[in-house]
Amino acid sequence: MAAVQWHSRARRYESELQSCGLEVAPVEFSDYHPLKSITVTDSKSRRGARKGSTSSSSSSSSSVAPDPLSSMLDGTDPLSMFAAASASESPPTLSQSSSTGVSDSLGDLGRGKRREKEDEVGVDFEPWSSKRGEILARFTTTEKLSINLFMGSEKGKAPSLASSAVSEKVRTRLEELDDLEEGSQRELLNLSQQDYVNRIEELNQSLKEAWASDQKVKALKIVIQCSKLLSDTAVIQFYPSKFVLITDILDTFGRLVYERIWSMCSDPHPSPDSFTADEVNDTAKETCLNWFFKIASIRELIPRLYVEVALLKCNRFLTKCGIQETVPRLTAMIRGIGDPLVAVYARAYLCRIGMEVAPHLKDSLNKNFFDLLGTFRQIHGDSVQNQLVLQRVEIPVYLTLYSPAIHWILQCVSYRAPEALLTEMMERCKKLGNNALLLNSVMWAFRAEFIATRATDFIGMIKDCDEAGFPQHLLFGSLGRSLACADPPEAERLPILNEAWKVITKVRSPQDYINCAEIWVEFTCRHFTKREVNTVLSDIIKHMTPDRAFEDAYPQLQSVIRKILTYFHDFSVLFSMERFLPFMDMFQKDSVRVGVCLSIMDVFIKHQQEPTRDPVILNALLHVCKTMHDSVNALTLEDEKRSLALLINGFIRMVSFGRDFEQQLSFCVEARATFCNLEPVLVQLIHTVNQLAMETRRVMRGSHSRKTAAFVRACAAYSFITIPSLTSIFSRLNLYLLSGQVALANQCLSQADAFLKAAVSVLPEVPRSISIEGKLRSSEGFLLDFINNFLSALLVVPDHPEAGVLFLVRGLLNMVQDYTWEDNSDAKVHVYISALPLLAAMSQESYLYSIPKVDSNETLYGGDPKFLAEINKLCETLIGQVLDHLKTLGRDESIHRQGSLAFSLFGCLLAHGDLRNNKLNQLAVNLWNLSHKQGYCNTRTSVRTLEFIKHQAQQPDMVHLSDVLHRLTLQSRT
Repeated sequence: MAAVQWHSRARRYESELQSCGLEVAPVEFSDYHPLKSITVTDSKSRRGARKGSTSSSSSSSSSVAPDPLSSMLDGTDPLSMFAAASASESPPTLSQSSSTGVSDSLGDLGRGKRREKEDEVGVDFEPWSSKRGEILARFTTTEKLSINLFMGSEKGKAPSLASSAVSEKVRTRLEELDDLEEGSQRELLNLSQQDYVNRIEELNQSLKEAWASDQKVKALKIVIQCSKLLSDTAVIQFYPSKFVLITDILDTFGRLVYERIWSMCSDPHPSPDSFTADEVNDTAKETCLNWFFKIASIRELIPRLYVEVALLKCNRFLTKCGIQETVPRLTAMIRGIGDPLVAVYARAYLCRIGMEVAPHLKDSLNKNFFDLLGTFRQIHGDSVQNQLVLQRVEIPVYLTLYSPAIHWILQCVSYRAPEALLTEMMERCKKLGNNALLLNSVMWAFRAEFIATRATDFIGMIKDCDEAGFPQHLLFGSLGRSLACADPPEAERLPILNEAWKVITKVRSPQDYINCAEIWVEFTCRHFTKREVNTVLSDIIKHMTPDRAFEDAYPQLQSVIRKILTYFHDFSVLFSMERFLPFMDMFQKDSVRVGVCLSIMDVFIKHQQEPTRDPVILNALLHVCKTMHDSVNALTLEDEKRSLALLINGFIRMVSFGRDFEQQLSFCVEARATFCNLEPVLVQLIHTVNQLAMETRRVMRGSHSRKTAAFVRACAAYSFITIPSLTSIFSRLNLYLLSGQVALANQCLSQADAFLKAAVSVLPEVPRSISIEGKLRSSEGFLLDFINNFLSALLVVPDHPEAGVLFLVRGLLNMVQDYTWEDNSDAKVHVYISALPLLAAMSQESYLYSIPKVDSNETLYGGDPKFLAEINKLCETLIGQVLDHLKTLGRDESIHRQGSLAFSLFGCLLAHGDLRNNKLNQLAVNLWNLSHKQGYCNTRTSVRTLEFIKHQAQQPDMVHLSDVLHRLTLQSRT
């Protein structure tokens, strides 16, 4: 090994840098710009032009798509243009060769389609499906229910094909229907709500199966039977949910009948949405009439009404005005229903189907609502009152059963309705004595803008309502929902809030109170200052604290916090509210409290623009973050820990005490004690303290005073104490190295030595595999990256006067020698090869980089021959280790690994070794031959390497490389 005789080549870094620089060429002025929009000029006189010639102003063929980047320079965004083109209502244009007549007809068609579009229901109409789940969840019962079940018989099957006479077919089917109504059914009693729902679902499935097996009469029987259930109000609280379940079956039946009749139309089938009755053939029309005749034979009003409404869309197959003529008749039929609750839901179903098939028939929808107004006096009639007494249902509970139906009817009536209709509705409500139920539904249904402009009028009507059946606070809650979406006149806002809160604060039930107060919090935050919001919070605390009522209202209280955070992003204002923190104290359930804290921190991170030192904010947010931190336990998932740490780190980054660095360090000390269970937070604190030390250095311009020198040493001590508490081995290694570099930059040499020694001492603890995102991966690559980074830092670290020459380099290499690497790994040899450039750089008279005011080894030793001899000796030892490993690989026939390492060592000798030394020169040639012999280097790599050597040989002090190039070229040819 000693025979290698290593010598580092002398380097002149500045001249090398200049020689490697790119040539600079001035840019001539030109109108051309790569992002300039592409234009094509169409010359009128093209006949004389050569084939393929273009205009001088054209930079591309007209067939090339425009560049979206260039399009932005002239102020036109292609995406915006595309959106505008898509939203345009103009009909598509025909080519210039189209006739004028065709264009006119297409224009008429386009205008007709625009009119149809105006009549259609848009996405701004809330669909029934969004209300369905809410109704089922809200209207439940513990009472026992009953249901009439169809007892299947052979008569329910489709008639035999042998039945030839049409009259006999009709008679048979009518008998089947009569059979259904006269007793082919039995009643199931004592069903729970879930049993009832399951039975209805079974009937729905039976309907589909009967239809699929061509048993159409059986399917109709099921539908009739289910429709009859809607006349039963024995368990009145469950009626809205029963209506939802039964109408699901009716919807299925209506869809199946419609699809069957449409499929019977002659091929090609007309469009299912835009055909006319003239396009329907006689077979389909006859089938459609047959279905309506069957429905007409149903004796009872309610099933006949519901089934015909379900098939309302099928009128399109018969006549152009079929639906328009049928809806008023069905509206009039509903007047025959005596129970007002059953009637209101029948009207709701007619309005729902009407909005689906003929939304333009507004007059019929309005008529349904006006009929509804006329039946309200029935609610106080003897029959209804006796029924409520019998079922022990209070009148306020009974009135809430009307809400879904009335809301839906009013939603249909008010959809895209003019503001004048609201005025008419308000007048009709006044004539009925300001019926609270109707008034509530009006405020729910009409546009919030219309309600907001009349907020004062509505408050007056609410005051005049009779509170016996419908409490005023519910009406104020509905008004508050509208005012949260639209703004009333500015002069009326404070009187509106005062009037509303006079009613809300008198509500005795804590649950009713918080339900209403939560709605009006948004109005208060939207239009008023922290003073009014603080007053509202104080009132909420007053109502919800007695008997710990807040424990049953956590969702509403969380909503209050979210609404406040939506409108108050200035946390100095937020935490200056006297009642905000006491309000948060009501969240005493750990999971709820943590959720609230997460919401607060999320808003702070998003909206806090500048660092803060406000003590009110810091103390409050420290308390919030501590609550989040203390929720961490052994069962907390890693994702939850990560999200908590991200929020806390965001808070730490936003804390700044300006030039008061000592206060900043004190904050970090407090934060370390507070957040000791979240490792990412500790890592962030170490980075913050290191940044604080570098900021101190910047302020002092690198020349520390006694006070600042002590301060940066205190920062180093903070990091040195904190790093060992981390469990991640690579976090410790990287922070030891980073903190050592920070200490070195601040002339804290003993602290830098301590950090770097600690890093070397930790290296043996690195496991052979580490977990990354739940998967085990080899740590070898990460370890090699760290060691290379560590070696680059050692160049500027001066040797300790009591530790000997190159003590850190030797300590690192000894660790690498003793570390248990993976089997068949070349990592150790790669480290040895990586150390050679460092040692070569250390032997230079002037180092590649240095730290101001820190004397590196170049100054300490000043090119001392003994120091250079130590470096050369160490390099020779490393090269000997590499060569021994190459021999071992040769014996093990690891050809590819041997060739790779040989070429790596060759590249290192070429770049950093003095190849004027014959033995080193010969070693380089041998390594080149070995790498080529094993087939590692391809032709391209060899050629580029030889070109580099040739370029280097042209420099005055590198002439000796010509001989090396000659020998390598000969070997390559051989």
